Amino acid sequence: MTDARFEDGAERPLRLIARDAEELPVMSALLQDAVFTAADVRWSRKRRRVDILVNRFRWEDRVAAERAGRPYERVRAVLTVQDVTTLATQGVRPGDKDSVLSALALEFTPGADGTGVLVLVLAGDGALRLDVECVDVMLSDVTRPYRAPSGKVPSHPEG
Repeated sequence: MTDARFEDGAERPLRLIARDAEELPVMSALLQDAVFTAADVRWSRKRRRVDILVNRFRWEDRVAAERAGRPYERVRAVLTVQDVTTLATQGVRPGDKDSVLSALALEFTPGADGTGVLVLVLAGDGALRLDVECVDVMLSDVTRPYRAPSGKVPSHPEG
């Protein structure tokens, strides 16, 4: 048996599950530069679940695209967080379908007895804060990849 390689999943939809804090950094890296609107955020208090539909840059395919000389890609994906007790926003107008939000990182701060705070950090000082009873997060691609509209790898100017 050998370890999985990025190439093994090249033509398959991504589906990652994180059940503890140590599994979140990979998901965070793959979510970096995903774009969405506040209208793409759905919180069901009754089901204690948050779903966010994002347009994710396919970081796992970047090197293969460069080697093959083909365009970079994005894919529609859903970030699902279970066991959410509270959702708060900073710099985000709930339901706003016109302002484009850009994900920078997914961070977790543990609390007592497995609880904690999951924060989706956004560009421009925005954030979504989710109080959770445990880490139960899934990232699933839901469409086929498409050519990244910018044609470029997302960058973050130093400053």
